[in-house]
Order: sequence, then C-alpha cells, then structure tokens
Amino acid sequence: MLDVLANRTYRHLFFAQVIALVGTGLATVALGLLAYDIAGQDAGSVLGTALAIKMVAYIGVAPIASAFAERLPRRAVLVALDLVRAAVALSLPFVSEVWQIYLLIFVLQSASAGFTPTFQATIPDVLPEEDRYTKALSLSRLAYDLESLASPALAAALLAVVSFHSLFFGTVIGFLASAALVVSAVLPKARPAPPRGIYDRTTRGARIYLATPRLRGLLALNLAVAAASAMVIVNTVVLVQGALQYTQKATALALALYGAGSMMVALALPKVLDRLPDRRVMLTGAALLAVGLLAGPFMTAHYLSVLPLWWLLGVGSSLVQTPSGRLLRRSGHPEDRPALFAAQFALSHACWLLTYPLAGWIGARVGLNAGFVLLAVIAAVAWAVAWKSWPADDPDEVAHQHDDLPDDHTHLQSASRDRHVHPYVIDDLHTRWPK
Repeated sequence: MLDVLANRTYRHLFFAQVIALVGTGLATVALGLLAYDIAGQDAGSVLGTALAIKMVAYIGVAPIASAFAERLPRRAVLVALDLVRAAVALSLPFVSEVWQIYLLIFVLQSASAGFTPTFQATIPDVLPEEDRYTKALSLSRLAYDLESLASPALAAALLAVVSFHSLFFGTVIGFLASAALVVSAVLPKARPAPPRGIYDRTTRGARIYLATPRLRGLLALNLAVAAASAMVIVNTVVLVQGALQYTQKATALALALYGAGSMMVALALPKVLDRLPDRRVMLTGAALLAVGLLAGPFMTAHYLSVLPLWWLLGVGSSLVQTPSGRLLRRSGHPEDRPALFAAQFALSHACWLLTYPLAGWIGARVGLNAGFVLLAVIAAVAWAVAWKSWPADDPDEVAHQHDDLPDDHTHLQSASRDRHVHPYVIDDLHTRWPK
C-alpha cells in the first residue's frame, strides 16, 4: 500500500491530510473542555448543538463551495481553506460566550466542507491508475482510523503539561503545516467545465449522483454505515460506563476495537478488490452491519462480548466506506468529480444527521436494545435498497441510443445510432441511465 507514497504530489497531499486530521482531533478534545468551562453542566447540549451545526454546514455548504471553487486553482482553494481553519482555531481560546462557539464552529466546518471534497476529487487525477488509487483510498481510511486513536492519546499527553487552551494552538500548527505541504505539491490542473449557471453548478453533483444506479446504491449503503456508526459513537459510553459500570479506559478500548476492525479491512482491501467486484464487497459490509446491530441485544450483556461486536461493526463500516471513491471516480467525467465528491460528502452526512440523534433519543428514552433493533432495521432496509438499486451487471461501457441527436452529431461515433457504446456517465448528452 505504501508504494503510492513514492508519488511526490500524493505524498505531500497525504501528509497534509494526516496533519490536518490530528489538528482537528486535538480541537475536538479541546472544544469539549471549552464547552464545559463556559457552560458547565450544559456542556452536553452545547456540544450537541455544535455537532448539529457541523452537519448542517457539511450538508448545505459542500455543494455550494464546490460550485464556486471549480473555476479556481485547486492549490489556492485548498491553501485558503486551511488558512481559514487555522484562523478559527486561533480564535477559539479567546471565546467567552456560547454563541461565539456556534459561530466559529460553523465557519470552521464550512471551510472543511469546501476542503474535503476538493481534496478527495484531486487524488484520482494525481493517481489515475485504478490499482494505485485503490491503495490511496485504503491509506486514507487507515489515516482516519489512526487519527481517531492517536488524537485523544496525544491530547491526554499534552494536557498533562499544558492547559486545554494550548490544544487549539496545536490545531493551528496542524492546519498551517497542511497548507505548507499543499503549497509544496504540484497539483494537476482540473479540466475546465463548460460555463453553467450557479444553480446548475450547485445541484449538478447531486443530479449526477441520484441518476446513477451504483451511486443510488452507495447512498443506501451510506445509511447502513450511519446506522452502525451512530450506535458506536453515541452509545458506547452509555453502554460501557452506564449499563455495564466499567471505566473510561474500557470505553476507550471498545472504541479502539471498532477502529481496529476498520484498519484491518483498509490494509487488506487493495488485494481483495483485485479479485472481487466493489458491489459484492460493499454489500457484504452492509450485511455485516445489519447482522451486528441485530445481535446487539444479545451481545451487550457482558463487556467481553461487546468488544468483538464493535470490531465486527468496524469491519463492516470499512468494507463499505473504503471503496466508495472508486464508484465516484467511475461515475463522472474528471471535470464533474469535485461536484460528485461534494454530493457524496453532503448526502453521507445527511444520513448521519438522521441516525445520530435517533440513536441518542431511542437509547435514552426507550433503551439500548430498542436502539439496536431500530438501527438494525434501518441498516437491513438500506442493504435491500442498495441491492435493488445497484445492478449486479454494472459495466463501464453501456449500449444506448441517441434519438435526440442528429445523425451527424460529433458524439455519434458509430454508423448505427441503435448501437452506440462507450463508457457511460451522466452528463449533458446523457441525462438519464439507459434501461
């Protein structure tokens, strides 16, 4: 997997991603402590509202940011957004009111909503070969999982010698280092898109996404992942420390097992995807999530049975999430990839915006077992929708007709308009998927 780091441009982008992730992880820990410092016992509601603001920014801002950024140099966009995030992180230690937290979080997450899809859409142009791109996806998944384990540990070590306000300065350093690495990379120029209105540019990614069968299947699979991750992220502490009466270390170990399952899959997937199609791998992952959630009421009476269950949910989540970039890469022209990645970013977070509060509310009001069952039903229905939406026969090249084009149109390459074959994606000449 590591041989893709021999590519200098990708190496700089990858380490920019890793450093920014660590900085964000430090900010997450510090934000919780800041909320408690300002709001006291209301810190939970403050953080819950901040999480909702984050999701709203991700869902609403990503397509708009992509529409405006597509005509700008990628490197300038990425560096500018890193600098915005650094400026917000630098401001957070001086916050004294709750509303100021909300405002800065919205600005910070709006910048991330513009940065992440642009960054993700750049990688297929840096690594155009599918096998190398697959390795890059696995490496990126590994970075996310390692960050979720390393950032809290690093924050704990720093808090032993400095105040929590200093963690925000670590975040600033992370974003500035990320910007420096992006500046040092020579990014391929994005293929210019034809002139379009702002509404067309803003909605284009979602329209391509929802008109492509494999991506409709991916949206359903995103919902299955959101159902499982919501149970893990929202209710691990409730289950381990509340119901089972274990310690914070036990909570951390359970979350570590979830991350370990995801990392094991990320390491193995490049070879697996050489032999198995994406659809089979991703549907298998979603099935594991549904089965794991359904087994939850029977495996959470004892702590030692929670650990393998959380590991299984990590495995299923990574089986779905890691290959998703390959589907997006196949489903659009290079000039449409930023809009497609922005649509994936927004729609996947819309799934989390649904399942996170649902997991918390059902767990608190009805009970964790009811939460497991409801989320298992959601994951199972999502699996069925994905299986139905994404046909097993999903070739890149599709035979289709162009009854709406004249015979001498430059797009028609074959003599017979009834047998027109080429790699098929939704675009201006192909507005719907052929039946």
